Amino acid sequence: MLSPEDLVAAAAVLMGLGLLAWCLWPGRLEVPGDVGEEEEEEEEEGIPFMAEEGSRHCRLLCKPSALAQHLVRSLGRSAALRGGRWPWPRWPQLQMLWQLLQPPEPEPVVARELLQLPDAGLVALDWLVGPWGAAGGGGGVSSPVLLLIPNAAGKVTGGLLHLGLRALERGFIPVIFNRRGHNGCPLTTPRLQPFGDPGDLREAVTYLRCRHPSASLLAVSEGSGSGLLLAYLGESGSSSRLLAAACLSPIFRGRDWFEAGMPWFYEWPLLLHLKQGLSRYAGALAEVVDMDRLLGSRSLRELEETLFCRTRSRPTSWESYWERNEPLRDADEAAVPVLCLCSADDPVRGPPARSLPRELFRSSPFFFLLLSPLGGHCGFPRRGPGRCWAHEAVLEYFRAMAEFLRTEERRKGLPRPRRWGGLPVEPPVFTWQRSYTR
Repeated sequence: MLSPEDLVAAAAVLMGLGLLAWCLWPGRLEVPGDVGEEEEEEEEEGIPFMAEEGSRHCRLLCKPSALAQHLVRSLGRSAALRGGRWPWPRWPQLQMLWQLLQPPEPEPVVARELLQLPDAGLVALDWLVGPWGAAGGGGGVSSPVLLLIPNAAGKVTGGLLHLGLRALERGFIPVIFNRRGHNGCPLTTPRLQPFGDPGDLREAVTYLRCRHPSASLLAVSEGSGSGLLLAYLGESGSSSRLLAAACLSPIFRGRDWFEAGMPWFYEWPLLLHLKQGLSRYAGALAEVVDMDRLLGSRSLRELEETLFCRTRSRPTSWESYWERNEPLRDADEAAVPVLCLCSADDPVRGPPARSLPRELFRSSPFFFLLLSPLGGHCGFPRRGPGRCWAHEAVLEYFRAMAEFLRTEERRKGLPRPRRWGGLPVEPPVFTWQRSYTR
């Protein structure tokens, strides 16, 4: 017997699927994957990877280098890009829903740790430790730590949890980074994290380095959460403490994305999710923002502008806000390999011609674009085990990066490092005393 709450949830899902089917009916929606001739020509740029018979292939766009050649060989040998085809490859909306709504199997076990920041704010680190219990799965003392960054709305999707479980099975130590006030993390100061402000993420990475001094640090972000990771890599440069990073369906140009908007059946649920979370802290946030205006926002841009530009204490312009928060503002300073997995039919990011910074991948030796003709937004579904071929590609990429660094160290005669694939470990310069568990 279903409870009233279960019936309401089922009705909401059915209503959403009905609206989606109506929008997908021929003639009612222009699918971003139906690109023009100019975009089709751009899609042919890069190194092709053969997919299974009858399906279009992915392409890797990057600057030629020894690292790029090694990555091409590794991905070419891997089965990650040759998974079974999905039944509805040209419906990116369904691919996105598939990853959002399907729960991970088995159900993960999470141990939460709260990290206190210099201004007394809190972020939460959720360690995936099961379903094998609190012992931490297959990870050991020097196992690589994989930092998972959810989207900018703080929604930990089933796809992100599934990636964490796949990493745990392969010996990684996965941990989810939750921003202030997101995903049940208490908001102890009237301050939230702007779209591209990496300050809190830097504190979390520093803490992870101190807690696991002999392990390599890796990071992967999902959707709009990639703005935070890209900003961190550019601002930190060679001091990022990360061995490698990956972005799934990233939003490269934050201001353009907010100003262009998304189709209403994507934007409204996301806007409702954000308002629901912000309403929990209405009393604290009322000191710094107009809560009536905030909760009455009718677009993501209006909400972002009200929350971070129209503040009572330090108001600023929309232009100035993005000068400090654009994800790629310091991309030229990045010194860590970054794999960006994107699809040409992503309905959230927008058309590839105006949303993909191809010149960055042509000119920088650290940025790699793996572009698939199909896959939706953070979808990339496939049949069989793994359910998402992009997850397998990310884990193969991290393995290839570690292998490449080990080969280079042997070739140059460098001392063998004490941590997985990375550089020699530097001793912590201080003792961290701002973490506690609830």
